[in-house]
Amino acid sequence: MKFIVSSTELLSHLQRVSKAISGKSTIPILDSFLFDLQNQELTITASDLESTLVTKLTLENTDGEGKIALEAKRLLDILKEFPEQPLTFEIDSESLSTSILSENGKFSVVGSPADEYPKYPELSENSKMDITITAELLDSGINKTVFATANDELRPVMNGIFFSLTKDDMTFVASDSHKLVRYKRTDGKADRDASFILPKKPANLLKGLLASVENEVSVSFDDKNAVFIFSEFKLICRLTEGKYPNYESVIPTENPNKLIINRTDLYNTVKRVSVFSNQASNLIKLHLTANELIVSAQDIDFSISANERLACQYQGDNMEIGFKSVFLLEILANIGSDEVVFEMSDPSKAGIMLPFESDTDNEDVLMLLMPMMINS
Repeated sequence: MKFIVSSTELLSHLQRVSKAISGKSTIPILDSFLFDLQNQELTITASDLESTLVTKLTLENTDGEGKIALEAKRLLDILKEFPEQPLTFEIDSESLSTSILSENGKFSVVGSPADEYPKYPELSENSKMDITITAELLDSGINKTVFATANDELRPVMNGIFFSLTKDDMTFVASDSHKLVRYKRTDGKADRDASFILPKKPANLLKGLLASVENEVSVSFDDKNAVFIFSEFKLICRLTEGKYPNYESVIPTENPNKLIINRTDLYNTVKRVSVFSNQASNLIKLHLTANELIVSAQDIDFSISANERLACQYQGDNMEIGFKSVFLLEILANIGSDEVVFEMSDPSKAGIMLPFESDTDNEDVLMLLMPMMINS
């Protein structure tokens, strides 16, 4: 088997699929890429069993067909050192010895048998569902929610993004019990109601690939697995099994106190003031009056404190509410609007944060943050 490929093009594809490889795998073959050359098309696969990324390159100069697994780290390391040039791969199908020929040199490695590489699962024809959505919609849904997923070994359903599909819209939900994000799009629909939980790792793999994709994404899923196909890539992943909690029940509906404030100003203020918060709690306080917001923090153990005033629009009762600064900063960083709207009922109940203006007419973004107790 022999093929010629651009060094930079091959490196680009390998770097993107390599993110599927786990550094903690107990199966040695999963530390390799699977190369499959058929009909002048090179298919490259990387996997950790839970998530599998596949990419394809169309080549002009090939001789023969076959499969081989090549060590990922060594291959990436050598390709990074080549300037743009054609590389010739010569593979002995019997001994699996592989020669990489550059303009001025020869590099030899030994591959592993392709049949040791695990096959990715096939979807059940009886239960699978197919939808097509834009890359922008899927990218936005993941970007707006993945930061709010949990790392909870006892409740694995919280460690992923909940996808809910109806005939009217598509909803992405993520929560770690402290914060919750619900991102709804009316330009994403399905023929029937369905849902699944996408784990965090494949969500982040998609996030890294979709930013440069302009065409549509084909999504297929059954009870156990999902397949995303777009551009030159295919992602196959195992879904999280279990029932996602009733997230709607924790979203307060009566919120008479309403704050409108510049998002960037508030973000920068919280970042400055939080330096003076207690390192264990990260508590910051928001004191709300008619046209003024005071952001404050203190650490009694070190006798330090800070407060900063911000102009705002506020309608409601004067109140003081506490939040964990790290969580508040994450939410503010993921709201796209120049101004942010806070809706609150009282200091003991969750605060809702909304963009003052949505990025598109088709989206509905809601972010919720549980408050912290303020010691009197």
